[in-house]
Amino acid sequence: MRKYVALVGTNSKRSTNRQLLSFIKKHFSNNIQVELVELGGLPIFDKPRNMKIPPRAMDIADKIDKSDGVIISTPEYDHAAPAVLMNALEWLSYGIQPFMDKPVMITGASFGGLGTSRAQAHVRQMLDAPELRARIMPSSEYMVAHSLQAFDDDGQLFDQNNIEKLEGLIADFQEFVELNSHLKHNLNVNRLDASRIMTN
Repeated sequence: MRKYVALVGTNSKRSTNRQLLSFIKKHFSNNIQVELVELGGLPIFDKPRNMKIPPRAMDIADKIDKSDGVIISTPEYDHAAPAVLMNALEWLSYGIQPFMDKPVMITGASFGGLGTSRAQAHVRQMLDAPELRARIMPSSEYMVAHSLQAFDDDGQLFDQNNIEKLEGLIADFQEFVELNSHLKHNLNVNRLDASRIMTN
């Protein structure tokens, strides 16, 4: 059974993105193992000259390293991803490369009707940076709109269409992870390139 890390892209205590990841963890428990990881508790990224990485960031990086892939769920604030998610990605690209060639699937939940398309595009852009170089599953945008009304008291999604779409995307992600396992020929070179960028 494959093991995935699910990053909660917000520090909001009442987060429907956390609900979405919790639903994924429960709904697909017979097929995949999902560990939810909170991103709060990291100091604001300030590019320390000694390149000392906070223990919390190292812990998250270790979980990502040991996983088969990463699922990120992000809300959208002002057409962008939340600061807590951007801050975490900045730490996770500074002298360490847990995302390097790691399969990533991006999801999002939004209180409104427009979804999180811009925030997801923002996260994709960051993950494609030379210091991160994640392998982002293409054509996989998944959004839950009006998310305050999308879940019942047990955390179950109401809309069967949303569930079926998510089931299809998780199945595709499983295949994407399998394909990615054969695409490791440039990993060491990519890591070296990223290290050079950080020291220049």
